[in-house]
Amino acid sequence: MQTSFTDEQLRDADNASSNKVLRSCVHCGMCTATCPTFVLLGDELDSPRGRIYLIKDMLESGRPATEEVVRHVDRCLSCLSCMTTCPSGVNYMHLVDHARHYIEETYTRPWHERALRAVLAAVLPYPGRMRLALRGAALARPFAGLIPGQGMLAKRLRAMLKLAPTRLLPASATERPGVHPAIGLRRGRVALLAGCAQQVLDPAINEATIRLLTRLGIEVVVAQGAGCCGALTHHMGQRERGMASARANIVTWTREADGDGLDAIIVNTSGCGTTVKDYGYVFRDAPDAAAAARISALTLDVSEYLVRIGYAPTREKPDLRVAYHSACSLQHGQQVTTQPKTLLKAAGFTVVEPLEPHLCCGSAGTYNIVQPDIAGQLRERKLANLKATRPDVIAAGNIGCITQLAGDGIPVIHTIQLLDWMAGGPSPLPIRAG
Repeated sequence: MQTSFTDEQLRDADNASSNKVLRSCVHCGMCTATCPTFVLLGDELDSPRGRIYLIKDMLESGRPATEEVVRHVDRCLSCLSCMTTCPSGVNYMHLVDHARHYIEETYTRPWHERALRAVLAAVLPYPGRMRLALRGAALARPFAGLIPGQGMLAKRLRAMLKLAPTRLLPASATERPGVHPAIGLRRGRVALLAGCAQQVLDPAINEATIRLLTRLGIEVVVAQGAGCCGALTHHMGQRERGMASARANIVTWTREADGDGLDAIIVNTSGCGTTVKDYGYVFRDAPDAAAAARISALTLDVSEYLVRIGYAPTREKPDLRVAYHSACSLQHGQQVTTQPKTLLKAAGFTVVEPLEPHLCCGSAGTYNIVQPDIAGQLRERKLANLKATRPDVIAAGNIGCITQLAGDGIPVIHTIQLLDWMAGGPSPLPIRAG
């Protein structure tokens, strides 16, 4: 694709990066076939190719973002399916992140959108605040149907209440910083990203991760100072806020790596893993670029690490049919596709996959709140495909997907909980309750 940035514009690092991305696009349109919003809406401007044209015009002109550009960019899930499909290697993730930051800087949203985004940014990355908010939401949830109107504000309020869990689990000891020693001979030492939303919504995921790794001889560190990966605010265009969260993690994990050493930084929420693996790019022009690149290089999804160290079950083969839902951030963002299925099969499960495994479930960070109509359609489509496999349980590697797909009669469990169970851990609660 030909571009027409001025020399002055190209002196800006973001414009220079986006220029390279734009010039790698060959207009082929293969991305449209796997884009969830284009599949649903059939609008070229709601496809990666259409958004690329809109973003190109916006950045080259230097004009403030328009309502049309904002509408179509906002509808993008950042599922990155287009990057898997693209034969030219277009890094759409970096382009759309730049566009979102540009929109945040140049466009004034309606007051209710600004308020919602401010609340999400102030609450979701902080476990204590999120726990308080969810307690309030649980009380208000029975009255969600009484919210009047069919406008976007009413739909978003109803979506937030619907997503709130009916029962909030107590805080886990794994939230607190500390060292979880290896059982038996120590084979390695890793840092675990405890995260933010996940440890509130389902603390059992971190508990299972720590149990399994320590039984396999791995010392697990939950480091003081590490918190939200920065993804939630970064993908809302609030770059500086996202970088502040990321920088705290970089400093903390660098201290651990320089101290007793780290074999890896383990992430069990794939949306976070995609972001942490991209720290090197995000900080490419910052003074701490080298430290950020080092952290990115150390980061692995928990499934990648288990394959590396040799996971093996200790229980008898279970008579369970597991439908594996591949989170977009794992299969497209990190290109981790085979490891979770390989591990589940090694654990003895019968693993099945749904039709259209490349299509997003509609969670996508805060997407199921800010775009509830599209997210709801994608959820129903994904659940129909998963149910068609006749599973006993659905396994996924991302808390957003787990929350999005829950509540339809089939237990939705993190892959690590099933692997921990088959290697000596407790049976996951939804299975016991079922």
